Amino acid sequence: MDTADFKQLLLALAEKNGCEAYFRDGRVDVFCRLTERMLKINESFNLTAIKAPEGIALLHYIDSLKGADVFAEGARVIDIGCGAGFPSLPLAICRPDLEIVAVDSTAKRVRYVAETAELLGLSNLKVITARAEELGRRKEYREAFDFVTARAVASLPVLCELCLPLVKVGGVFAAMKGKGARDEVFSAKNAIQALGGRLTESLETPLYDLSGEKYEHATVLIHKERATPNLYPRVYAKIANAPL
Repeated sequence: MDTADFKQLLLALAEKNGCEAYFRDGRVDVFCRLTERMLKINESFNLTAIKAPEGIALLHYIDSLKGADVFAEGARVIDIGCGAGFPSLPLAICRPDLEIVAVDSTAKRVRYVAETAELLGLSNLKVITARAEELGRRKEYREAFDFVTARAVASLPVLCELCLPLVKVGGVFAAMKGKGARDEVFSAKNAIQALGGRLTESLETPLYDLSGEKYEHATVLIHKERATPNLYPRVYAKIANAPL
């Protein structure tokens, strides 16, 4: 990867998508280091199928940041199903005020995210190897976060049962969704109600590549109005096979 070319590409895409403010104060250099490490590790462990520089910059970094302004200053955030660290790593780089916990059930991915955060000096990002439905029943995590987020993990009815038990009353579940978000919102209405939430809005957060092609994305905001009943979350097999 040519570092100078990648910097120019990332800045151009940030400007195209209205995210240029997040790439000041040397943060472009941090993203270059992140990219080099991710591609190197990806040679021996499958972190991402996206390997082209523009795809990484747009579909990983910009996508993780398009809805970043929904998180309140100083908020405690948990990222469910963080995978290779998205949106956790970009958020930790560009929003140092946030206290972020990244969760994944795959220990190798969690270890990669933890080691990467340490190498990049991201003291505001911690990691946990766990399943979301298990965390939702643990006292120290249940209804303990200002914001819960998830990106490319599961359908919204399933995600709601995994994520809303972790949101404190008065907090927000911010689901990062792609094309078809409107249909997912409709199918999740029962789950949102049963789990103590209220759909606030679905923010259109489209992505644009350098040619101007548009990729439909949305950030779905669900506010937590009351405590989640103790019945939830159920075991994952029941969540997946019989969504609320």
